Amino acid sequence: MVSRSAPTVLDRAAVLQTARPTYHYPWQQGPAPHNLAVTQVWAWCFAPDGRALVLLEPHTGVAILPGGTPDEQDQGDPEAALRRKVEEEATARIGSPLLLGHVTDPSVRRGYLRYAAALTNVGPAQPDPATGHTYIRILATPEQAMDLFDWGPTAVDQLAIVHWARQQLGVPRAVRQPVTELRGATAW
Repeated sequence: MVSRSAPTVLDRAAVLQTARPTYHYPWQQGPAPHNLAVTQVWAWCFAPDGRALVLLEPHTGVAILPGGTPDEQDQGDPEAALRRKVEEEATARIGSPLLLGHVTDPSVRRGYLRYAAALTNVGPAQPDPATGHTYIRILATPEQAMDLFDWGPTAVDQLAIVHWARQQLGVPRAVRQPVTELRGATAW
């Protein structure tokens, strides 16, 4: 007798059937140089069990970290942009973010900041005002999340700093388990 398992959120969103965008950008710890335009801010947002919040694009299954493009309303403050975008995309709130570093797209001299922060609560899923998409929200270990991204050889260096930040935030290392979809509101 063949055993069948129930489809998971990854199956439903066709994550494993979708080509992942390739972002093999150089990784640097610390802030972006002043001459580099920062056009994106993203965060590793940790639940109390050490898993990170990952967003799945509902139409393509592409996985992303919460965050996005700074706007004028952020007044040049990347942390303000990060908080706003995490709330808009994931209906989530975070504690004080730690700057991990940045990746650069050398072809256009743009920098993409990466932070880490503890999740403080997650509300019910809502459409992102910028895209109109209601992202599928999952919790995954950092290693599982990395499997969903195509960040190239520098992903190993990023993973090391992600675990350093997790420890700095007082968050335990996550036990490997199936990813979990966040459907409703959760407060920690």
